[in-house]
Amino acid sequence: MKGVVLIGATGSIGWNTLEVVRQHAGKLRLVGVAAAQNRERLDAIAREFAVPHASLFADEGVEGLLRLATLEEADTVLLAATGTVGLRPALAALEAGKTLALASKEVLVVAGGLVMETARRHGARILPVDSEHNAIFQCLHGRPADASVRRLILTASGGAFRNLPSEALDRVTPEDATQHPNWDMGPKITVDSATMANKGLELIEAHWLFGLPPDQLDVVLHTQSLVHSMVEFIDGSVLAQLSPPSMTFAIQYALLYPERADSTAERLDFSRALQLDFAPVDMKRYACLRLAREAMEAGGGAPAVFNAANEVAVNRFLEKRLPFVAIPDVIAHCLESLSPPAHDGTVEELLATEESARTVASRFADTRMRA
Repeated sequence: MKGVVLIGATGSIGWNTLEVVRQHAGKLRLVGVAAAQNRERLDAIAREFAVPHASLFADEGVEGLLRLATLEEADTVLLAATGTVGLRPALAALEAGKTLALASKEVLVVAGGLVMETARRHGARILPVDSEHNAIFQCLHGRPADASVRRLILTASGGAFRNLPSEALDRVTPEDATQHPNWDMGPKITVDSATMANKGLELIEAHWLFGLPPDQLDVVLHTQSLVHSMVEFIDGSVLAQLSPPSMTFAIQYALLYPERADSTAERLDFSRALQLDFAPVDMKRYACLRLAREAMEAGGGAPAVFNAANEVAVNRFLEKRLPFVAIPDVIAHCLESLSPPAHDGTVEELLATEESARTVASRFADTRMRA
């Protein structure tokens, strides 16, 4: 039985993880859970699963997460915390030789080189929980991307406004943006889906996870969200992973890896007509994706600047303090105004870069609101 620590237990990934643990109680055992501030929900989880270790970030801060990430009885640490709060626990888990099931995009976006080197040095495994990277991992059968791989193709739904005329985007509200047509996710990532900033973050993640340069990473629109990603090989063959749009598939694969097991989740029904559509991405419409690719190509601290600026802009939009169409403007201003380190740097340097970007983004967002 695998001992699992779940950091981010009360969010959407946490909720789906608990469902997987319920289904496979004979294979998975929760030994630690953490949440940001929802004490009542965390207590309920700890009681239901008889979890011996729990931590509330509001009480213990990062020290509580570090304690859980290095528990002796933990085999796998599933990290689903929001933001860069998960960076130090991720590094601690890898240093302790734990398997890191990674759902927090920011960890690799901000500190990809540092995280991957830590895993290599300590012989620890990183298993992707994002559906796109999990799909690529499955298509590669868990092996590194080698010379036989031509490119990795991430699929994107297009988000809540994919069918809305561009001229109408300046009138959309947070309530509109958080209604995803396919997925049930938290508000921030749902907005990121609408701007396609999330796909930009996933490109940067894929670069680190699979060790391929930016020119071998692509994104295509796929509105059905059934094909989660594809791998094209040099001989022209393409392998794809398909499943209904539910995070339980990727989570179960990561937690039980390398074993596969039955799932009670909805399955694809090939006895009925099934349509799969693909289309190129309009980079003018989805400026956040273009900016993320530019940050990935620049390297160093540029992805950390992109991530921080996007977080500030999305939060302002959700608070109705910034128009939806101004989100890429905030990111572009930060990337143009700041000169982040050209190298990966230490944790402290990377977090300092992020903090500088937050400050610049907040000031610029204030000017846009006043205008």
